[in-house]
Amino acid sequence: MTPFALRIQNATYQIGGRVILDNINWDVRSGERRFILGANGAGKTSLVKLILGYAWPLFGAKIETLGQVYGSVNLPEHRKQIAWVSPIMHDWMTDFSRTGLEMVVSGIDATIGVYRDITEDEKARATELLCQLRGEQLLNQRLCTMSSGEQVKILIARALITKPQLMILDEPTVYMDITGREFLLKTIDNLAQTRPELTILFITQRIEDILPTFNQGIILKQGRIVANGTRDEILTEDKLKEAFDFDIRLIHTSSGRLWTVIE
Repeated sequence: MTPFALRIQNATYQIGGRVILDNINWDVRSGERRFILGANGAGKTSLVKLILGYAWPLFGAKIETLGQVYGSVNLPEHRKQIAWVSPIMHDWMTDFSRTGLEMVVSGIDATIGVYRDITEDEKARATELLCQLRGEQLLNQRLCTMSSGEQVKILIARALITKPQLMILDEPTVYMDITGREFLLKTIDNLAQTRPELTILFITQRIEDILPTFNQGIILKQGRIVANGTRDEILTEDKLKEAFDFDIRLIHTSSGRLWTVIE
């Protein structure tokens, strides 16, 4: 039996007495590609914080990633096995004069930029990763001159340089236009195909961003899991209407992608 990459049991999370996540139970096995779909305020960001150990559920819950139970593990060290790419990280790129190489290698030290000499082995590893992401031209380019899509490639390479076992892609396309979004989604699809051992979680509020490779997932609404299952089971017009409170019509494309029309 394939081991679990993630197990969440009986997790309720509150802020100031307000329930943000309500009795979350969810398992993900190693190597799976799962999605988390929900509208703004559904609890997606809070769930990511729980997975990363930046937020803690009420007593009686259990959170485990990569075989380690939170509360009995060195979280800063453990997080090196978990890659996280989020729009929050774009703030690191604004008016930033460092190069793509420096930003990618900084993932090893968990810093923003490198404050030491970069070794030849580290440069080779960064180059290899950017080549895999079709971004080798970004190696010596300044971050502040890159497009949003190019910056996300740098962040993905930065996350992968520590050779993680779990990757969390937290709304990576949120700031992008349609061209940049499709370019990045193609990069993510290529990553999923070339790294079968890597468990990937894709968090989004856009149904059309959920690539066919993400064949299982959950839908969150008001802090609860309202649907959990395969892509075909939960990405239906009825379930999406419940999640987003809109009459949504789905258009199925030949590529397996789903596009939405609001009736």
